Amino acid sequence: MIKNSIQQKLEKLQEHIKGDVFTTETWRLMYATDASAYRELPLGVVRPKDADDIKTLISFVHDEGISLIPRTAGTSLAGQVVGSGIVADVSKYMTAILEINTEEHWICVQPGVVLDELNKRIQPYGLFFGPETSTSSRCMIGGMVGNNSCGAHSLIYGSTREHVLSIKAILSDGSEVEFKPLTKKEFLAKSQENTLEGRIYRNINTILSNPENQQEIREQFPDKNIPRRNMGYAIDLLLESEPFTDEGKPFNFCTLLAGSEGTLAFTTEIKLHLLPLPPKEKALICVHHHNLEEALKANLIALKYQPGSVELMDDVIMECTKSNIEQNRNRFFVKDNPGAILIVEFARNSKEEILDIAKKMEAEMRQAGYGYHFPIVFGSDCARVWALRKAGLGLLSNIPGDARPVAVTEDTAVHPEVLPEYIAEFKTMLASHGLSCVYYAHVATGELHLRPVLNLKDPKHVELFHTVATETARLVKKYRGSLSGEHGDGRLRGEFIPLMLGEHNYQLFKDIKATWDAQNIFNPGKIVNTPAMNTFLRYRTGEPFRDLKTIFDFSKSGGMLRAIESCNGSADCRKSAIMGGTMCPSFMATLDENATTRARANILREFLTNSTKPNPFDHKEIYSILDLCLSCKGCKAECPSNIDMAKYKAEFLQHYYDANGIPLRTRLIAYITKINSLGSILPSVFNFFVENKFTSGILKKMLGFAPKRSIPALYKFTLRSWLKKNTPNAGNMQGLKGKVYLFADEFSNYNDTEIGIKAVKLLSQLGYQVEIPKHGESGRTYISKGLIRTAQKIANQNVNLLKHLISDKTPLIGIEPSAILSFRDEYPELVKPELRKDAAQLSKNALLFDEFIVREAEKGNISAKQFSSEAKTIKLHGHCQQKSVATTETTKKMLTLPTNYTVEEIKSGCCGMAGSFGYEKEHYQLSMKVGELVLFPEIRKAADDVLIAAPGTSCRHQIFDGTHRKALHPVEILFDALKGK
Repeated sequence: MIKNSIQQKLEKLQEHIKGDVFTTETWRLMYATDASAYRELPLGVVRPKDADDIKTLISFVHDEGISLIPRTAGTSLAGQVVGSGIVADVSKYMTAILEINTEEHWICVQPGVVLDELNKRIQPYGLFFGPETSTSSRCMIGGMVGNNSCGAHSLIYGSTREHVLSIKAILSDGSEVEFKPLTKKEFLAKSQENTLEGRIYRNINTILSNPENQQEIREQFPDKNIPRRNMGYAIDLLLESEPFTDEGKPFNFCTLLAGSEGTLAFTTEIKLHLLPLPPKEKALICVHHHNLEEALKANLIALKYQPGSVELMDDVIMECTKSNIEQNRNRFFVKDNPGAILIVEFARNSKEEILDIAKKMEAEMRQAGYGYHFPIVFGSDCARVWALRKAGLGLLSNIPGDARPVAVTEDTAVHPEVLPEYIAEFKTMLASHGLSCVYYAHVATGELHLRPVLNLKDPKHVELFHTVATETARLVKKYRGSLSGEHGDGRLRGEFIPLMLGEHNYQLFKDIKATWDAQNIFNPGKIVNTPAMNTFLRYRTGEPFRDLKTIFDFSKSGGMLRAIESCNGSADCRKSAIMGGTMCPSFMATLDENATTRARANILREFLTNSTKPNPFDHKEIYSILDLCLSCKGCKAECPSNIDMAKYKAEFLQHYYDANGIPLRTRLIAYITKINSLGSILPSVFNFFVENKFTSGILKKMLGFAPKRSIPALYKFTLRSWLKKNTPNAGNMQGLKGKVYLFADEFSNYNDTEIGIKAVKLLSQLGYQVEIPKHGESGRTYISKGLIRTAQKIANQNVNLLKHLISDKTPLIGIEPSAILSFRDEYPELVKPELRKDAAQLSKNALLFDEFIVREAEKGNISAKQFSSEAKTIKLHGHCQQKSVATTETTKKMLTLPTNYTVEEIKSGCCGMAGSFGYEKEHYQLSMKVGELVLFPEIRKAADDVLIAAPGTSCRHQIFDGTHRKALHPVEILFDALKGK
């Protein structure tokens, strides 16, 4: 990349700031998009550490005549943080909670504090911050102020603006100011100051004191009874404050800054009002409706009963939940195929009070002919329902093809009473263009996220994008609604502000912007002077789709590139370890954008789309961005868009190696089973070389392994050879409960043989005939290292060998999760086309050891009487791929078969080892840092008599290296609990 003079100057700026400066093409591409449909390449990215860094940046952009784009998590849906200037990302360093005042109910934070983390911090004080967005696990307070975010409970808590007490900010001339409530006298005194701060007070005084302006504002702004009004600058609300309205609220410029999208000043500190936690007893009534129209009318009945929230999901959203691993688990309350579901939340002092309200509401709805199923959800299951609702945006990206529901009319708000009529007209308008739409979100406050299905790669649809937006704006204006209820203007709606709020008021906005930011350095092109909303889009139009030739089957998504494009930037992968889950361990450990799943998808999309090379995978930039992906599979389950970065990485690596050769270490790790097979001829000799400090040190240095790691030794014999000599008796052969086939994976066969032996003995003594069928290795090491052509041959072989042998009555049982789950996860999309049907059938009967035991226990074939009654406490660390593709619930159930065994699952994500990742020298520190997030501290806290369970072989190695505690496979624990063994 040829750098221009400004980028070269920006690099030199690193000498003058404490934060980070990035000007490489990769970093610029990562920040060229947010969660919207827009894309524009910035000049560079800076991560300031403090206010001084920001002042230095402001001075720099002033001198160079360029702009500064404030950014937090980058979850904006309207392109608020897309632009050609310098992106100032405060999410890395400006993340401190500065002060909490529990008596006065306020908190002071820097802009990079995450909402859910804030609420978790203050929960012990009985307090919380009211507005709650669907992105609460990663959105940040600075962004919430910039967009004036609301959320599902805005019916009672309103928007962010209503909870901001004061803001410290830096103005466009570099001066530091604090905005807070002012008396009339204080306001007039500010207006007399001969500073930029004084000028902005004089400017607003001049504007709002003018009777003509007052009349235009009151006539043109949306209906005051609509709580969600978020277009332009909030001068309508400032007008209602003193000194412009008698007995109005004290004047506070925070009202204007909230929703200003970083166009007026750079926020450095925010003081927020906190609320007492709502009543602990909560319930959700999930009202099933036959169609959308019925749900919109039922909403008016629900509102009579003073709910905390009413949210809507339509049938398209519900259908999308079926194809997402995690959200499919959250469909427990759904009956049949409803046309729409209303989620009505009540928080009261007792369960009985809620049940009484629910009964009355249901009766009134049924009498009106609304609703056919009214399940009531209490307790922890409420969080699962809300997770399903919050996943809506990401889920919509799963719709195959290039035509997808897009953000164009997704934020309109009208009064709930006219919502049915408005939606009817909106549907008619869409039908006139031959379009369909998705409907979901905040029905209680009259705001539905309406997403028409458009193909923004098609020039005709790009024009239609603009047409629909224009016609919707006119329709919303007819109902005196707001084109934006919470998502803001950005690139998407700024163009329509003159239409929605009047040309006169739009000129007032331009006057305000020019006064605050005369040189237009703060986030230009938002709110005023916005480009046409169908320009600067993420995809180039009219170009043929690039059909990449792949080894994995990507046909379900229409090709690998479309699978990658499913990432819409919603940044679910930016949640921290504090919030739990597996995705994304590298981000959790580093808090760097380049370590997110989103960044990897962005770079894959950019280079695979635009590469001019014969092999489009041949780009070092892609290799570098994927290097820190642990292939944990967390994103496959937890990303609402079903991004499977481990699969994309494996596919990429194979093609990259085609162009650049396979590194020696990669080849040796992939072929470790072959090496172990040779070593097993003389295991003591093999072990001498890998365990001897001198020789193992040489080996590790040659291979690029971390010196502090120990290379796994071989057992004195293999599992297969032991079983040939020691065929166990299956209990009483007359009472044989069944026959099972044990998958002798490459780890249990050569390294963890004792676990394999205990597995065989356990199954046998429980009454099952155990046989190891003829099969090859799982191919796991080849998949993880990107040698997927070889993995494909192995998968083909295993499917052919096992397809006629394995059935529901004779299942294939695995000990190592990553090996047996290859049959369920990768094989169906890896084998050659003629074997895909067989692979899919085989996957249904390829079971984790605990899945089989629990299944048999539920049939009554295994009981607690067969195990010890001694009390034991177990802490379980679940395997990443198991948590993604299967579940750890069966592991917990198996471990509690002994009556007095209790299991606590450690709320850890990935252990950090991730196969060979943690062995590799350059990844060792990150690997250990991932372990230190949750797993290692929790194990260190455990008493010596607490058993540590971990089904994954690499997890057990990582636990020992990080804590010096030996972790047991759940099979070992259950075997040791068996009576009469």
